[in-house]
Amino acid sequence: MNSNAQSLKEFLGQADRVALVEVAATKGSTPREAGAFMLVSASAIFGTIGGGQLEYMAIDKARQLISPLEGEMAAKRPEGVLSGRTIRAPSTAAATPPGGFAATLPSRGREARIEADEVCATLDVPLGPEIGQCCGGRVEVLIRPVDAALERELIAKAEAEEAHLPHVYVFGGGHVGQALAASLALLPIHAVVVETRADALEGMPETVETRLTPMPEAVVREAPDGSAFAILTHDHALDFLIVAEALKRDDAAYVGMIGSKTKKATFKNWFLKSAEGSEAEFNRLVSPIGGNAVKDKRPQVIAALAAAEIMTALVSHAAKASAPSQKAMAG
Repeated sequence: MNSNAQSLKEFLGQADRVALVEVAATKGSTPREAGAFMLVSASAIFGTIGGGQLEYMAIDKARQLISPLEGEMAAKRPEGVLSGRTIRAPSTAAATPPGGFAATLPSRGREARIEADEVCATLDVPLGPEIGQCCGGRVEVLIRPVDAALERELIAKAEAEEAHLPHVYVFGGGHVGQALAASLALLPIHAVVVETRADALEGMPETVETRLTPMPEAVVREAPDGSAFAILTHDHALDFLIVAEALKRDDAAYVGMIGSKTKKATFKNWFLKSAEGSEAEFNRLVSPIGGNAVKDKRPQVIAALAAAEIMTALVSHAAKASAPSQKAMAG
């Protein structure tokens, strides 16, 4: 299983010079929040600060900052002496550095600024029609070369964030399971596909964990708090066992089962009479997964709808879980 932290390590290990481009502050409506970052090398990027013209400007400035020529010029300066380059683009004149997208920094309307020395650069850009990015807010972006200490900090942060990602368990690696795994692989979650058949786990995305087990319902008991469970195996009886186990987890963010109204009704009858389940527990079941608004049974469509549904449930569950602590801090 490949992870975001592993991909970050590989990116840092493959590039000679890398710049960190980080959203330092925001005001109003912006593409990304403060703390969002990307890494830029001479020929590649990792991550995003929201795309658009702002990101192109930041990439251009980052590559200027880490260019070999810039490094040689900085090395020739006396110790402790900065280059003293402060470039401003006021409302009446364009004063941006030459080359690339940075040269398109707006000279009309609100002031935009670039401040730079050999240590770092700061972009302070209003997001308006002048740059073709009409978000309406303002973004301050800090750009700095990545040294050994910063590299360790970035990796440690990525590993810590990864350790706290919500878990999503997909039971069943059939057509919908494969498609759902592909959709979940793009999201900031820890996705796990659970199967009783080895061949059904072949071809899963690198970022998705796979588990082969004769008793998939046991995996439910071991799942972390706040996990999501999507049940879509090849066997309805097995689905029922897994769903029943998942509904016992009152800390689950989501329990969904693929199927028709008839399947759901059959499960309800079995769950209440034979599995000793309650109405309250049953009412937490989402079935069919992905909702009823789109009448399309193609696996990829079901997967896209279910992935959005699961992500919404995870965010909602996390917000509810953090509410008591936020109230305590406010009090």
